[in-house]
Amino acid sequence: MNIVMTVNGQPRAVDLEARVSLLDALREHLGLPGSKKGCDQGTCGACTVWVDGRRVLSCLTLAAACDGHEVATIEGLASDGDLHPMQRAFIEHDAFQCGYCTPGQIMSAVKLLEEGNASSDEDIAEFMSGNICRCAAYPNIRAAIRQVRDEARERDDATV
Repeated sequence: MNIVMTVNGQPRAVDLEARVSLLDALREHLGLPGSKKGCDQGTCGACTVWVDGRRVLSCLTLAAACDGHEVATIEGLASDGDLHPMQRAFIEHDAFQCGYCTPGQIMSAVKLLEEGNASSDEDIAEFMSGNICRCAAYPNIRAAIRQVRDEARERDDATV
């Protein structure tokens, strides 16, 4: 089947079998290897992307279900060569060890803040619980999220 979706702001057409996952479509057919295949069962979160602005596990999402929809991946997060604030914070706080889970962690963390679910470390841990870090960099991940949250609050306070 021919599927057309907007990926990172660009219309992309791909001819796939109906059973192909969004993750495999992105990695194998569209050349976007940033989203990782960790468990391929929806339990690790390494494959987290956004579909129409919502977090999804791309290993459990059929590419066909994204026909006509907007998909955002880690490759599309930076703009004009500038890292997204969350990407910078992950670097500054060493919020990755092996880095395998990092794309999914970052995509989930950005949405976590947009959803307003980062008021405490407990909230961050709860709402990021679908993203597993086998290296246990959780304290650093939470520190990066807090930094971006606090910087956004400071910007908001300065504009009021």
